[in-house]
Amino acid sequence: MRTRPITACFGLLAGTLVALSGHAAQAVPAGAQSQFAVNAAALYVAPTGSDSAAGTESNPTTLTSAITRITPGGTIYLRGGTYRHAQTVTIPQGNNGTASDRTELAAYPGEKPVLNFSAQSEGTSNRGLAVNGSYWHVKGIVVERAGDNGIFVGGSNNIFERTVTRYNRDTGLQLSRMLSSTPSSQWPSNNLILSAESHDNADSDGEDADGFAAKLTSGPGNVFRYAVAHNNIDDGWDLYTKSDTGPIGAVTIEDSLAHDNGTLSDGSQAGNGDRNGYKLGGEDIKVNHVIRRNIAHNNGKHGFTYNRNLGSMAVSDNVSIDNDERNYSFDGGTSVFRNNTSCRSGSGTNDKIVGNSDSSNQFWSGSNGSRCSSYSGALKWSFATDGRLVVTFGGTALAP
Repeated sequence: MRTRPITACFGLLAGTLVALSGHAAQAVPAGAQSQFAVNAAALYVAPTGSDSAAGTESNPTTLTSAITRITPGGTIYLRGGTYRHAQTVTIPQGNNGTASDRTELAAYPGEKPVLNFSAQSEGTSNRGLAVNGSYWHVKGIVVERAGDNGIFVGGSNNIFERTVTRYNRDTGLQLSRMLSSTPSSQWPSNNLILSAESHDNADSDGEDADGFAAKLTSGPGNVFRYAVAHNNIDDGWDLYTKSDTGPIGAVTIEDSLAHDNGTLSDGSQAGNGDRNGYKLGGEDIKVNHVIRRNIAHNNGKHGFTYNRNLGSMAVSDNVSIDNDERNYSFDGGTSVFRNNTSCRSGSGTNDKIVGNSDSSNQFWSGSNGSRCSSYSGALKWSFATDGRLVVTFGGTALAP
């Protein structure tokens, strides 16, 4: 069992322990990290359910039927097992919960539902679960082997908690507009991705499938917290922008981990992938993201890269270790760097920092700083019972 909260690690770097209640980004609503209480009025779904069934525990219905029947603020419980779908499962625009009572799509307590889309061919329209509604709370489900994104988010004010997206043929979980005609005022905004894992997503070209993405056409206020992206064929996180659609809304990534991206768990690689841990922009477009208390480890290119984002990002209390090229690669912009650490177990490329950087940082320029002794040995991670990300190096827990 791994025992060190990642926040303790970054508290050491900053000189103080970061309190969990101190997040300035989107707050976790009350109860978001607790188990759902079984609701007698909920709808129940099982792999053997039927569309016409009542949706009770003893007579479960199907997921697609439950989505059409659930009332705002209700709960759909998925019993454990594998649900095989050949078509995208869509929560449509307008099927919304409320700000005070989100509609819930949740694993039945103690069970693991897996939505399997292996019957789909690879293609941009073949997503797994598409959440175009707003004010939903999706918790505890696995989405795998979709022909495109595992979970696609076009709605706003949703929470995705303890989800796993794996073996999909594009990015595991992506936030982007629903349609090419969707105005920027309706791009997905204020979504929280919490204690989620995304791994081994790979497209046939080897250049598009990231762990997580809020890119191209996502709105403001989206937050990734306690999330882990590993062994994806392209990047761990992708916040790409392009001139055709302009800037996206600022994203916060905090208390998260990207490791071994660019190489799948079976050791296979693809030459076309970017292979970064955190790719933070594109095409010289300015977006002021917040990147704090994260770890990048052993990714196939850079740990953290501005990727031509010329904005003023807040980059603080991050740790980047043994990435194949630079641990930090910021060749332009006016970003502010505080309390970041860069370490190597051998030789490597010097970090490149353009922006506002002071002596609180320990970037790598041929040798390790004093803080690097805390980051030797094998990296391991898990989620604590309350959802926090727990990380150790060499089995050693760091004191705050």
